[in-house]
Parts: sequence; structure tokens; C-alpha cells
Amino acid sequence: MQVSHLLGSFTINRLLLCYVFVLPLVSCSSHGEVTASSNHKGIKENLHKMSPQMTSYIAVHGLILWVSMGFLMPVGILTIRMANKEEGGRRVKVLFYLHAILQMLAVLLATIGAVMSIKNFENSFNNNHQRLGLALYGAIWMQALIGFFRPPRGNKRRGTWYLTHWILGTVISLVGIINIYTGLKAYHKKTSRSSGIWTILFTAEVSFIAFFYLFQDKWEYIQKQGLILGDDPHQTPPSDQENVLAQRDNQKVLLPEPCGKRNALGNLFD
Repeated sequence: MQVSHLLGSFTINRLLLCYVFVLPLVSCSSHGEVTASSNHKGIKENLHKMSPQMTSYIAVHGLILWVSMGFLMPVGILTIRMANKEEGGRRVKVLFYLHAILQMLAVLLATIGAVMSIKNFENSFNNNHQRLGLALYGAIWMQALIGFFRPPRGNKRRGTWYLTHWILGTVISLVGIINIYTGLKAYHKKTSRSSGIWTILFTAEVSFIAFFYLFQDKWEYIQKQGLILGDDPHQTPPSDQENVLAQRDNQKVLLPEPCGKRNALGNLFD
């Protein structure tokens, strides 16, 4: 009787030990299977999102914003700087209208890129590229409205308008260039495709624009240095007749003056 009692208690203890030690292992295994299945599902969803059509949408979106903020806007800034250095005339009007056309095209392309991103992409705004892009879309349209409401020359608000337009345009151009770099990084992260060649090309373009921007400030100084050294391109060379007259003046012979010495007899009758 005692033996059967001991066997029964031993069996119960073994069952309890199995319940204590084996059940957590089973639950961990089942949890691992659920995690693996969820990860597999997430991978399938990412593959579905990065379909060839979605990849092409991302590429077109990046190209449009590159042309808008990475090319047209900086070139528009360079043209208006060229117009500011002119004294007046038809050339100033041409440069001003070219600046306006370039900026309107940039705003139009940026709007198309914004519509593409809202319609086709997942806009969770959990990264810097999407946040900067949203801020840029609003700033671009604000800058366009400020440009349309330009006060005439001589107005008291002209100085305030110019300062606001200049600061906002410069900030938009710089932040737009930065956001293109973040977009290239996001493209590589989402598609696993290399963006190194595009980064190099964009850096070369930005470097050339920056060099031309700095060169504009020094061009007038270089021209003034040429005037100081006597290399005025507008100065006409002297004609042959003027050279002949100058040589005659230099070779002019002085005639001998009459001597002032007088006869001694003449002094007696003075």
C-alpha cells in the first residue's frame, strides 16, 4: 500500500515537472513560429510594395523633383542675379522673364511630384525625406505667391518684400538640394539598388552651380581690375594720323634766338 502510494506521488511529481519545464518550451516554439510567419508576411508585403510599377513611380518622382529643385530653381536664382548686375534695358527684362518662367516650371513640376507621392506612396511621415518634402511643398507655393505680389519700385514695402523673397528662395533651394540627397538614400534603402552614380552626378551639378554663383560676385571685380591696368576693351587705339602728329611734336627743332651781344659803339649812342 505504501509502495503504491509512493508510486502515485512520484508519477504526479513527474507530471508536474513536465508541465513546469516542457510547457514554456512549447509556448516559445509556437511564439517563434508566429513571429516567423509574421516576418514572412511582412517580407511578402514589402515585395508587393516594391513591384516594378512602384519602383518606376519612385524613379519618376525622384527625377521630377531633381529637375525642379535641383536644377530649375538654382538656375532661376542665377538668372535674376545676372539681371541685378545690369544697368537696364532689354537684357534686364529678358533675364527677369526667364527667371519667372524657370521658377513657375519648377513649381509646376514640384506639384506634380507631390501629387504622385500622395497618390502612390505610403505617406507615414516617419522619415526626414517625407517631412522635408511636405515643408518644401508649402514653402514653394508661398514663395510663388510672394513673387506674384511684387510691389513696384519706390514703394515702402519693396525692401521688406525683397528681403523676404530672397531669404525664402535661398532656403528653399538649399533645403531642396538636401532633400534630393535624402531621397537618393531612401531610393537605395527601399529598392536595394545602387544610387552612387546618381549621387556623383548630382554632386557635380551642384558644385558647378555653386562655382558659377561665386564667380558672379567676382566677375565685376575682375573687369574693374582690367580697367585699372589699362586693359579697357572699349578704349579705341590711336589712329596713324595722331601717331604722326605726336612724332612731329617730339621731333620739333628749336630755332636759334638772336644773340643779345651788341656793338660797343652802339652803347655810346644809346
